[in-house]
Amino acid sequence: MNIKEMRDLSVTDLIARVSDWQQELFRARCEKVVGQLKDTSKLKKLRHDIARASTLINEKRRSENADNA
Repeated sequence: MNIKEMRDLSVTDLIARVSDWQQELFRARCEKVVGQLKDTSKLKKLRHDIARASTLINEKRRSENADNA
């Protein structure tokens, strides 16, 4: 998912996506240990998506707090 698509999502949707990606990352790490993971770049992609979404969540929360203050 690219950043433009993520910016269109709400905070709750982003949080749900991060949770899904974290579970997927855990499964991918388990598959890597067992030797079943074919695409090892998947780990990096998932980590980057989680980081991007977390950054957007923080930005949106800060902007909400700034608007309320």
